[in-house]
Amino acid sequence: MRKISKKVILTGSFCVGKTSLISRFVYRRFPFGYQTTLGVRIDRKVVTLKDLELNMIIWDIGGEQTQSRVPESYYLGSSGVIYVFDMSRPSSFFNMIDDLQFIKRKLPKAPIITVGNKIDLLDERTLGEVKGLLPTTVEFFTSAKEGTNVENVFLKLAQEMINGYS
Repeated sequence: MRKISKKVILTGSFCVGKTSLISRFVYRRFPFGYQTTLGVRIDRKVVTLKDLELNMIIWDIGGEQTQSRVPESYYLGSSGVIYVFDMSRPSSFFNMIDDLQFIKRKLPKAPIITVGNKIDLLDERTLGEVKGLLPTTVEFFTSAKEGTNVENVFLKLAQEMINGYS
């Protein structure tokens, strides 16, 4: 079986649930109580895709108001990006278009998955209303607390990162 490693970054505004998504994916648990990420925190998880073992080196980047405030060194060597915002806090997606354009300029070949997190905090009607406010297409709506779609996010990114790998 072939083995490769790829760096993944989770980025977005502060307090959107990046650390919780990683904890749910890597450790299968939800961390109750807010954990501020200062700088960057690194975890890893190995996923198997067909005949390939992918070591995902996951960088949890501390939240910033805009991506232009994230140190450039955090982007270096990244093969994939998960951009997270909080569905219950519209201010967390006001800069989404600019943020995604900024990331695409920094990492033009890296796949970017957009994730609306914390859907467990909204009822169906409010969830629909918030979806209507989103400035761009969102690929996944998740709940790190309940585990909804978390695995799917990371596995889709893993597949997209290895599609060009030979």
